[in-house]
Amino acid sequence: MTGPELSGPIFLNIELPEIKLPAKELLASVSTKQKTAVVSSQITAPLSNGIAGPLLAWYDQFGRKDLPWQQQRSAYRVWVSEIMLQQTQVKTAIPYFQAFMQRFPTLLSLADADQDEVLHHWSGLGYYARARNLHKAAQQMRDQHGGEFPQQFDEVLALPGVGRSTAGAILAQAHEQRHAILDGNVKRVLARLHALHGWTGLAGVQQQLWQYAEAYTPHQRVADYTQAIMDLGATLCTRARPRCEDCPLQSACVALATDQVSLLPTPKPKKTLPVKSVRMLLLHNAEREVLLEKRPPTGIWGGLWSLPEMPLDEVVEDWCQQRYQLALKHYEEQPVLRHTFSHFHLDITPCVAEVAADSDGPVNNHGQSVMEADGRVWYKASQTDCALPEQNRPPTMNLGLAAPVTSLLNRLNEE
Repeated sequence: MTGPELSGPIFLNIELPEIKLPAKELLASVSTKQKTAVVSSQITAPLSNGIAGPLLAWYDQFGRKDLPWQQQRSAYRVWVSEIMLQQTQVKTAIPYFQAFMQRFPTLLSLADADQDEVLHHWSGLGYYARARNLHKAAQQMRDQHGGEFPQQFDEVLALPGVGRSTAGAILAQAHEQRHAILDGNVKRVLARLHALHGWTGLAGVQQQLWQYAEAYTPHQRVADYTQAIMDLGATLCTRARPRCEDCPLQSACVALATDQVSLLPTPKPKKTLPVKSVRMLLLHNAEREVLLEKRPPTGIWGGLWSLPEMPLDEVVEDWCQQRYQLALKHYEEQPVLRHTFSHFHLDITPCVAEVAADSDGPVNNHGQSVMEADGRVWYKASQTDCALPEQNRPPTMNLGLAAPVTSLLNRLNEE
């Protein structure tokens, strides 16, 4: 399925004509809403020819064509990159993508991997549900599609973690199928182009943006167009300090003509994030192995390995004895570390504690790292910064760790 065919011209190398606007003195005397309506009426005719022509001409000269997922392009590589880029900037995602592809070069290699190893290669990117869904989707394609990436829109949309825009981007980029996309960059471009007010997360605003996106998507060079409009938002039509003077769509931009660029897109209504507090235990033995626990499969840091947590109002020695049957030689609390999620702040009080040598806990008689049936492991703190080749690493080195946990383990390793 290639999506609905829209009537209208094939958008190729066309230029947007200069728009003759009313005198600035007249525009200054009316409200912003009236000003937008006046300018929009002047821009309607040029935009009926589309934006693909000037946008593709700009892309041919300035667009990004050396991104790693553009090389040896396949639906699998495009899919992984699109999932990584959902909440991550390109420059941050590139080294993760390259390492991920080195370890999981094919869809089947990802599907057959252990989830811990997948999360390990995602550690630091955040939003770990993306990695869990990526793994589930790979297994789904292995089991239901013969290990091949589907080419039908509805089948791609049915994969875990894939929404309408992501499905469209994959099929457009990998197979030149005509599908509109609407990621954050595209929303910003279209909201400014039409001076569309209202938070882009609202259903009505999203519906209007999808209508624009569908109408402007060309029938030819679809892969280049989707990359071009994303590049435009990422490099010129940025949230802060946009470079409007270099934009190929500047002559048709209502927000620019009405001095509203800095106001659009309308930001999400701000709310004060609540603060939660927790004590994280860095329980280590004489060999500097640290006790880690595997978190539940869903929720914050779902499926990752983390430090044991306890309430701030509990006694550390009693908690460790009752929960882990571990006696402590001594412990020391460190300064609070704040980690911010999208919906709350987490204030972490690290507590470094050495376990008594004769303590009865989840460790064998020789002090070696052992995996417990209840999801605990003694982990070498030095393993978070090890140069050993992957094939020579012990199994515990490939655990997925939450970013603040890695930071605390590195700090312990430096002491």
